[in-house]
Amino acid sequence: MPDITSRTSNDPLTDRVSHPGYPRSNGYDARWTIDNQMGPHALWLLEWLAPALGLDSLSPGSRVLDLGCGRAMTSVFLAREYDVSVTAADLWVKPDENAGRIAEAGVTDRVLPVLAEAHDLPFGESSFDTIVSIDAYQYFGTDDLYLPHLTRLLKPGGRIGVVVPALREEIDGVEPPEHLKPYWEPDFWCFHTAAWWRRHWTRSGAVEVETAEWLEDGWRDWLRWCEVVAEEHTDEWHIRMARQCAEMLRLDRGETLGFVRVVGRRR
Repeated sequence: MPDITSRTSNDPLTDRVSHPGYPRSNGYDARWTIDNQMGPHALWLLEWLAPALGLDSLSPGSRVLDLGCGRAMTSVFLAREYDVSVTAADLWVKPDENAGRIAEAGVTDRVLPVLAEAHDLPFGESSFDTIVSIDAYQYFGTDDLYLPHLTRLLKPGGRIGVVVPALREEIDGVEPPEHLKPYWEPDFWCFHTAAWWRRHWTRSGAVEVETAEWLEDGWRDWLRWCEVVAEEHTDEWHIRMARQCAEMLRLDRGETLGFVRVVGRRR
């Protein structure tokens, strides 16, 4: 098993997935990130979230809930980069699968994989110092009642931070922009603007919103990653989905789609 933090010099694939804005992510094996991806580059998005969420200020051993962790890449990253104790919660990827990846990464002492549905989290009130969710929160967090339900798991003053696929401007009406119609999935209606997320979290009363902002040129990173996955993944379904996503992003060119990060502190 290769070291997931090894970087092969003069390797074209390593060069393609190296990003000047995300130096910590660059330290992870390119093939490992491709094989374990479930959408946009989760480590890039987490590293973009990190300064707004104050991850560097967490004390060693602080408890972090990684909600919708997928194949636990973000959980491994949190443990290795910030020396925190991570609960890696996901519904689609079973704990036994993630346990193997966690063990290979050498962080079994700091990452616990669990099976959990976002509306039925088996944790006590004030269990966590921080909650993180990368490319998952949009699937359950648009519910007006959800944030107060979730933030009860935070210690008072603890932060929640998410990165979600998003819209530059809210879409009026019931149809997507014409150029996106061939690619539009019903799930895309859970994408919203930074302003929408700020209002949504503020009026919940559960948190003080500290950040809600759009990632400039985030679509370019998304496209770049889709192109790499389409060429380098070994699974036909992943290749097909990455190609389709890349076509959509090339057509849109950031006019509609991108990413938003949102950070709130529990009152």
